[in-house]
Amino acid sequence: MTIKANTRQSKVARMTLLALLIAILVVLGYVNIPMPAGLSITFNMIPVAIAAIAMGYPGGVIIGGAFGLISFAQCFGILGASALGAALVGYSWVLMFIQRFVSRVMVGLIAAFVFRLMDKTRAPLYIKGAVTGFCAAFFNTLFFMGLLVLLFGSTPVLQESMAGRSALAYIIASTGVNAVVEMIVATLITGAVTVALRKARLI
Repeated sequence: MTIKANTRQSKVARMTLLALLIAILVVLGYVNIPMPAGLSITFNMIPVAIAAIAMGYPGGVIIGGAFGLISFAQCFGILGASALGAALVGYSWVLMFIQRFVSRVMVGLIAAFVFRLMDKTRAPLYIKGAVTGFCAAFFNTLFFMGLLVLLFGSTPVLQESMAGRSALAYIIASTGVNAVVEMIVATLITGAVTVALRKARLI
């Protein structure tokens, strides 16, 4: 009976955590910091990393998918706004869905993989979480921008933003400040939250 009760409590705790993380994603959708080129600083990858740490691949996929759906909705002014998304979604909403959704699901998978690898090391728990948070932010930028250029690089909107630069030069110029800020914040916060998750017996 005790084992069953503990299992039930664990499932409830994880479902509660998932609901909380989705709620945080919705809130964060409205607090993006606008930057040049229609992009913005976002911290939505942090809940994705936390879910991946606490619940492995399923958690990463669920919260990563929720992040992707919210990001796609923002192209239509729902749950926030994305200037670049609004400018590009008219070319193909299918490609936009792929760019917004798939990139974020991949972040969830990568974060779960990284934490699983880190958990096999003797590194302090904070470091394990911090590395996972850093990777979530890094790959969020990499996948998001990579698919953006791959799928929409030939559109007039992106061609104007690229101004004749190569894809790599455009990505670096567009995300320099954004990426650095996101990686620093994700690293620090995810590391601290990982320690809190252990204290709460969620990992």
